[in-house]
Amino acid sequence: MAEKMSPSPSGGITPLQQMLASGTGAILTSLFVTPLDVVKIRLQAQKTPFSKGNPARGRAGGCSQPPWRAAHGDCFLYCNGLMDHLYVCQNGNSCTAWYKAPTHFTGTLDAFVKITRYEGIRSLWSGLPPTLVMAVPATVIYFTAYDQLRDYLQAWTGSRSHYIPLLAGALARLGAVTVISPLELIRTKMQSRQLSYRELRVCIQSAVAQDGWLSLWRGWGPTVLRDVPFSALYWFNYELVRTWLCRQAWLDEATFMVSFTSGAISGTVAAVLTLPFDVVKTQRQIELGDSEVHPVAASKPSSTWLLMQRIRAESGTRGLFAGFLPRVIKVAPACAIMISTYEFGKSFFQKLNQERQLRGL
Repeated sequence: MAEKMSPSPSGGITPLQQMLASGTGAILTSLFVTPLDVVKIRLQAQKTPFSKGNPARGRAGGCSQPPWRAAHGDCFLYCNGLMDHLYVCQNGNSCTAWYKAPTHFTGTLDAFVKITRYEGIRSLWSGLPPTLVMAVPATVIYFTAYDQLRDYLQAWTGSRSHYIPLLAGALARLGAVTVISPLELIRTKMQSRQLSYRELRVCIQSAVAQDGWLSLWRGWGPTVLRDVPFSALYWFNYELVRTWLCRQAWLDEATFMVSFTSGAISGTVAAVLTLPFDVVKTQRQIELGDSEVHPVAASKPSSTWLLMQRIRAESGTRGLFAGFLPRVIKVAPACAIMISTYEFGKSFFQKLNQERQLRGL
């Protein structure tokens, strides 16, 4: 059996094909999860609407409890299951798609029906463009890097140890976060200050001159503390669960449903175990948005350890695990859709390449 298999699970396809498969998965995942977050944000807006005279203050608690976090009524956090996006709104002016004076909603299903009926079905995807702009490149880098690193480590060590996916997942996520962090900061600056590209360049140059190049990676630490352990645990569990399910079903290769189930299970486990870091990262993103909207009044960002101590002092240990159910509900299907689509795409390209090789003989 080992002789018939490719040198790696992604063998037989090119990095470009891996990128196409992961990009497709990111788009499909965003299309599925975005309406869920739009509805949750609108339900929360109904309870605590934006207003110039009534600023709200965000509290830490995971990306979905509530699904947005206001900082002086000017920014909130939107999460699509793949990554988080900080929306910065000047006095609510740039948030009209999310914060229209809503019809009264009695629940999630009622919100879906009324938004579709009175605002059109397209309103359910009102947060999609910025999601695609950031999530697709980040996911492409992350998944392609993981496959390449895993294949390299397996070839280098000459084994398929279960710890290789753990290491490859951690390194891939570290690289993706490092590449995307400056882009996320730049996007936040453009959104908060309505800067032209020329003004943005001057703004970045002055920030670098004042605080050095590392200022472009503000918020990198908490993101790494959450995403790297999540990724390591996710890939470690995914490979284990997928192998076990294939063995139970007497399958040589994982089917779409095996990948889907493995992704959901491993995503749930990783989400639960890294929840305290998610709570801290949420708070740090709010502080980042706060500093962009109110640069004069903004205080120096707290360290990750001090933030954890503050949350524990205010809400107890349970505060570090706030948002447990909403995070699992969002992460599990997002991980399942993403990985199953990605594996399906890789399988498609693998068969396509094999057919081309046979035709060439």
